[in-house]
Amino acid sequence: MERIKMNTIVEMDGDEMTRILWKTIKEELLLPFVELNTEYYDLGLPYRDETNDQVSIDAGEAIKKHHVGVKCATITPNAQRVEEYHLKEMWKSPNGTIRAILDGTVFRTPILVSGVKPAVRSWEKPITIARHAYGDVYKATEFRVTKPGKAELLFTAEDGETKRATIYDFECGGVLQGMYNKDSSIESFARSCFNYALDAKEDLWFSTKDTISKQYDQTFKLIFAEIFEKEYKEKFEQAGITYFYTLIDDAVARVIRSKGGYIWACKNYDGDVMSDMVSTAFGSLAMMTSVLVSPDGNFEYEAAHGTVTRHYYRYLEGEQTSTNPIATIFAWSGALRKRGELDGNAPLVDFANKLEKASLAVIESGRMTKDLALMWQGSTPRILNSDDFIKAIRTELESYMN
Repeated sequence: MERIKMNTIVEMDGDEMTRILWKTIKEELLLPFVELNTEYYDLGLPYRDETNDQVSIDAGEAIKKHHVGVKCATITPNAQRVEEYHLKEMWKSPNGTIRAILDGTVFRTPILVSGVKPAVRSWEKPITIARHAYGDVYKATEFRVTKPGKAELLFTAEDGETKRATIYDFECGGVLQGMYNKDSSIESFARSCFNYALDAKEDLWFSTKDTISKQYDQTFKLIFAEIFEKEYKEKFEQAGITYFYTLIDDAVARVIRSKGGYIWACKNYDGDVMSDMVSTAFGSLAMMTSVLVSPDGNFEYEAAHGTVTRHYYRYLEGEQTSTNPIATIFAWSGALRKRGELDGNAPLVDFANKLEKASLAVIESGRMTKDLALMWQGSTPRILNSDDFIKAIRTELESYMN
C-alpha cells in the first residue's frame, strides 16, 4: 500500500506514560499508512529544563507558521517535580505558554461509545467545553511574603497616570498572585465560541462569577453580551439556537440536570476543571478530544488528560499497563484531518476518519483498556494492555484501509 503524503504539522512530544504511548501510536497506527511530515519539538520536562523552556516558545511559534500542531501530554512541575527531575526552576505549563502565543479557545468534547453510559443519567448528548486559553492564573505572577507589610496593586499608564489599590495589609507571612487578561483576547474568545456554536448548531452557555469578581469576570460577561448583540443575535435566531449567560454555580446545577448537546464556555481555569468533570462523568479522562482554535486560523490538537504518572512508574518497573490511548490517538487524527482539510488532501482526511472509526470499533467489540472495562455495560469485556489494544486497532484499521 502506498503511504499517504502530507504537508508539515508541528509534533510536540511529551512526558511519562503518554510519551511511551506516543511512540507506539506512531509506529503502529500512523507510519505504516502515512508519510508523516512533522516538525519535531521535544517538550519532555528534561529538555524543557535544558533549554530554559525556550523549546515551548519555539513550538508555539512553529504552529503559527504551519497552522496545525499535535501535542502529547506534558508535566507542569510542582515543588515535588522540581526535586524529582532536578530542575533549574519550577517551569510554567507548556500548554499555557503555547496558548498564550496562539491566543485561542480550547474546545473539548467527550468521545462516546456504545456500552459506556454517562454517570449522569440525564445526559444523552455530548457537552463541549469551550475553554478560554489565554492569561488568568496560567500566566500569573506570584510570590510568597514572609513578613508583615502592605501588598498593593499598581498600574502605570504610558502617559504616566497611575492607579493604585491596597490588596492586603499582611500581619504575617502569606502569598500574593497577580493575573491579567486582555479585551482583545476576550473578544477573540467570544467570537470563537459564537462561531463554533453556529457551525455545530448547538446552544452556547457562558458562565463566570461576576457577582464576586465585579471587574475581572464582569468584563468577560459584558464583552460577550456586546459582541452577541451586535454581531451574532440575528445569526443565532436564524440557526434556531440560543446564547445565555449565568453564574458558574448555577451553570453547574443546570449542566447536571440537562440532557447535554450544547457548548459550555468557561474562563481558563474554570474550563480546565469542568472539562475534567465532564469527561470523567461521560466515561474517562482518556475519552475526550481537545483542540485549540486561534482567531487567525491555527489549530493545536492534544489529549485533555495528564501524563498518567502512576502507570509510568509501573512501566519503569517492567509491568504491563492498561493505559487508554484513545484521546492521544484522536489528537493525531484531529491534526491529520485538519491538515488534510486545509490542503485539500482527501486521502489524509479519509485516513483520519478511518483511524477514529477503527479505534471505536475495537472498544465496541468488547476489547478495551481497564478504565473503560470498569464502566462497561455490555457483555463481559476483554481487558487488553496498552500495546495489545493499539495492535487490535492496527488490525481493524488495516481492514478499513484495504
